[in-house]
Amino acid sequence: MPPQIDRVRVVDSHTEGEPTRLVIAGGPPLGNGSLASRVERLRHEFDWFRSAVVNEPRGSDAIVGALLCEPVDKSCAAGVIFFNNVGYLGMCGHGTIGLIVTLAYLNRLKPGEHRIETPVGIVMTHFHETGEVSVDNVPSYRHAADVAVDVPGHGRVVGDIAWGGNWFFLVKQQDDHAGLELKFSNIDHLTEFTWAIRKALEDHHITGAHGEVIDHIELYAPSELPGANSKNFVLCPGKSYDRSPCGTGTSAKMACLYADGKLKEGQIWRQESIVGSTFEGSISIRNGELHPTIKGRAYVNAESELIFDRRDPFCFGITK
Repeated sequence: MPPQIDRVRVVDSHTEGEPTRLVIAGGPPLGNGSLASRVERLRHEFDWFRSAVVNEPRGSDAIVGALLCEPVDKSCAAGVIFFNNVGYLGMCGHGTIGLIVTLAYLNRLKPGEHRIETPVGIVMTHFHETGEVSVDNVPSYRHAADVAVDVPGHGRVVGDIAWGGNWFFLVKQQDDHAGLELKFSNIDHLTEFTWAIRKALEDHHITGAHGEVIDHIELYAPSELPGANSKNFVLCPGKSYDRSPCGTGTSAKMACLYADGKLKEGQIWRQESIVGSTFEGSISIRNGELHPTIKGRAYVNAESELIFDRRDPFCFGITK
């Protein structure tokens, strides 16, 4: 039986349309070890907490949760563990932007540079006077190019496998993505298509560099938005699509572009999301590694307390 927790304090925000729920008080005791060890303890001992915070009836499939943690590295402004409706994320670009804007809203930081500790490493952020946030993401790379997989009902699909803080399969544009334009009106069909790709990757044992599940699928096409280089549709692990252009997805995309000689160091890449919002990205090469930077905006839209009532049969969320 989970320990008694009556109230959990959260602040909600959205980054270019994608929601983040930051837990600022009331989280479970995870100790003072590394963020990687704490996320494992959260996964194995307190997974009910993740579900309670982001799943219905309090949340939705689209919400990404973020648990504010004391960092191990004291040069960091904060530590954070990201999670969603089905599990945990190594890194989250839009969530990091939402974290910085929320901490500023709470008067816990001012404009300037701030290091943030995550389970997959430390990321540098810059909170601009304009309210925008730049995130210098973890090193990213393309693991494999032109990987083919047979997708039931859709035929042969070809894409690149890349790391941008999460594992992605970036589908090469072919036949306009099974005849589907990247339009908001096609959300249901795009979701079905990308979910079928994810299942096919698993069935064919196509993985990340060390056997990891490729749990993000990204489609892309030319953008009609002035100034934007590309438009994407990103399916997240819990079968929900990313409303933002996806920070880790844009990082993975830029890693592939660089590998193909289509993006130079310092060149600006503007990525449009399926809902029409944008991120501005660029890359730098340091010590032989590609470091992506993502810039976008977030807005705080709620401050509340979640109430845990043991009489409620759905106190810890409705799970699939």
